[in-house]
Amino acid sequence: MFDKILIANRGEIACRVARTCRRMGVATVAVYSSADRAALHVEAADAAVRIGAAPSSESYLNIGAIVEAARATGAQAIHPGYGFLSENADFADACADAGIVFIGPSAAAIRAMGSKAEANRIMAAAGVPVLPGGTNADQTDGALGAAASAAGYPVMVKPAAGGGGRGMRVVRAQPGLAEALASARREAKSSFGDATLLVEKYVENPRHIEVQIFGDAHGNAVHLFERDCSAQRRHQKVIEEAPAPGLSDDVRSRLFGAAVAAARAVDYVGAGTVEFLLGADGDVWFMEMNTRLQVEHPVTEMVTGIDLVEWQLRIAAGEKVPLAQDDIRAVGHAIEARLYAEDPAADFTPGFGRLVHLSLPEGEGLRVDTGVREGDEVTVHYDPMIAKIVAHGPDRETARARLYDALARVRVAGPATNEAFLRTLADHPDFRAGGFGTGFIAGHLAALAPPAADVPDAVAALAALAELTRRPAADGTPWSDGRGWRLGGASQRRIVLIVGKSRYGFLLDGENRLSRDGEPVRATGRWAGADCLEMTYGDGIVRGNVFRDKDALTVFVDGVRYALKVDDPLASRSGGAADAGSLFARMPGVVVAVPVSAGDAVSAGAPLIVVEAMKVEHTLRAPADGTVTSVPYKPGDRVAEGAELIGFAPA
Repeated sequence: MFDKILIANRGEIACRVARTCRRMGVATVAVYSSADRAALHVEAADAAVRIGAAPSSESYLNIGAIVEAARATGAQAIHPGYGFLSENADFADACADAGIVFIGPSAAAIRAMGSKAEANRIMAAAGVPVLPGGTNADQTDGALGAAASAAGYPVMVKPAAGGGGRGMRVVRAQPGLAEALASARREAKSSFGDATLLVEKYVENPRHIEVQIFGDAHGNAVHLFERDCSAQRRHQKVIEEAPAPGLSDDVRSRLFGAAVAAARAVDYVGAGTVEFLLGADGDVWFMEMNTRLQVEHPVTEMVTGIDLVEWQLRIAAGEKVPLAQDDIRAVGHAIEARLYAEDPAADFTPGFGRLVHLSLPEGEGLRVDTGVREGDEVTVHYDPMIAKIVAHGPDRETARARLYDALARVRVAGPATNEAFLRTLADHPDFRAGGFGTGFIAGHLAALAPPAADVPDAVAALAALAELTRRPAADGTPWSDGRGWRLGGASQRRIVLIVGKSRYGFLLDGENRLSRDGEPVRATGRWAGADCLEMTYGDGIVRGNVFRDKDALTVFVDGVRYALKVDDPLASRSGGAADAGSLFARMPGVVVAVPVSAGDAVSAGAPLIVVEAMKVEHTLRAPADGTVTSVPYKPGDRVAEGAELIGFAPA
């Protein structure tokens, strides 16, 4: 076994790998960018090396810096985690050239499976079922159009390199193909450095089933059962579970046989996942092979009791797969939800900012993997995942109920999160039933991610009362008392809250009587904790937690999160960037396309500009019929948060 390894990643996966290494007595080296100097994964390791500036291209994707860090610290092996360089064959080669073990498959296997065209060819030769379609050397629109016609619409356009749902477009008829090809090429080039596309038959609303496999250098290959990843949005997984509900023994047998055949076809060594589409007719189709550990690997660990990272280390150190196929067992059911800093009510716009408060659930059958803690920043440079919440139980309903309860106990103040969306999803009747397809979320989006709820009057009053009675700082001096202390007694205290598009003025007089816009409010409060206010409101009692960061207030009442703002002229603002109908940048990004010019007349909904931010393309569309008055940016330009992207005059 290795004495020391370097973890070439960040966030929760780096923390998770370090945890297993600590248990096994293997020393760890973390790497970090300038933005991650104080990150949790740095603290979790035995040593740490700075490898570059904040952008991942200058740090976590910097092969030379990472290999040099391993050399300098005496690391014998490198664990790539997932994302970043985990499926980069050049990185695997660089490790080998430096005499360092890459904890993963061979560079040849990574290259073969990294090209969807080559992967399909190898799988077909191994007897693994592949979809009609493919790619060829001619990448013109005409040639790809001919391939689409041969496969039969609807078709899926996707990059030949890479994975993770990036650059994938569904085209239902020939008129939409040209736009899909252009968009997919841009995203493929940006994400993978390769604009090559393939076109294949699209399976309507399939289930997305994947099989965890392991191989070793001694010719052994086994599976660790399947996971159902059908709950996904824009081809990105949201909730995963093991085992897949409702599969017949015949389907499972075909999935496992195909997955092991896929591993043997490329002499696979280490952890991998073979992903399949399962049609309504029971047909199984190979989709891709991920040559790394998956984000959702904890559900497999929960049902098998096997530490997959430990298996990775043992196999990379030359050992055989630790268990024979017949000795691998699965017990119970596990479900994982990915908690993200994103706003479902605003088309899942990624969020960023300081985690003013962070409380994650604990309890029987629960596991929480995270790479952040309270006070950390969710930055624009990296994936905005906050945590993975995993629930296990003797059956699916027990696991689902535990997950639902755990999500209700999540408390995040700062950036918006998808917690309420995940909870609604986990409680939806169709999710309870299981067996749904990949179109489930898109088909129920209005119910799963409704517009932001109105803030009840009682919640606004509680927020105002909390701010007007907030206790002084620990030093106890009157200068740190934010309640308007003055010599001779209490004064009136005022606050203006912005609730949606409305502004409310609250006043607390010297007798602690609250009023809103001049009207009395029957409310009195007492602090029941550091951030918890118990308020008598009318004839009832309202209890909530209130957190403030600059001019932003986050309030939790009865498990519901509410966002308000303090009208503070001294607080920093982003101008029109926060307005739902504005033509401003909501976050920093890079312009990838501008399909209009100044003076163009456009219809409501017409695309005006496409900006890539946080690994997702965001298309800004005309809010109404009107005219483009100015186009300040061109493709390739970087834009700051709050920047006006397009000048627009409504008709």
